[in-house]
Amino acid sequence: MTLTPNVITVVQGEYAVSANPLVMMSTVLGSCVAMCLFDTTTRVGGMNHFLLANASHAGSDDLKYGVNAVELLINKLLKSGALRCNLQAKLFGGARMTEHAGDISAGNATFAKDFLEKEGIPCLSSSLGGLQARRVQFIPTTGAARQLQISGIPPSETLQVRPQRPQPEITLF
Repeated sequence: MTLTPNVITVVQGEYAVSANPLVMMSTVLGSCVAMCLFDTTTRVGGMNHFLLANASHAGSDDLKYGVNAVELLINKLLKSGALRCNLQAKLFGGARMTEHAGDISAGNATFAKDFLEKEGIPCLSSSLGGLQARRVQFIPTTGAARQLQISGIPPSETLQVRPQRPQPEITLF
């Protein structure tokens, strides 16, 4: 008998934490970044999905901002039994999806890498930048992650339906 994982979808401005080995977390990213943090010793992990690195005004506690999303994720991991000294990370997203929005994507990626470095949390792997959206699947108890790149459709063709070529699946260890 094969056990099917319970999928938790993490959307913009959300985070999730689990110590259940049957849980898989999933998200779709464009310019947003997902930080996957995990402790393989206590077998607990989590994922967030943030839209912007920092708030444009002080005092915002909105989870769409990286600074808030990461702090809340870490706090929930520690409350769930993770040890800060054991935390490891994987980063995904930060694609430049449009020329009209400035380079929000690069700011998100830089924020995530800088945050981990300042906090002394090793980043085992990352897939940041580029021009394509990504679907990410993450197993929080082991830190295993898989990414599928999603082809973009040029803005002039957004109302037309056209078949997409299959994109290669990338597995990060």
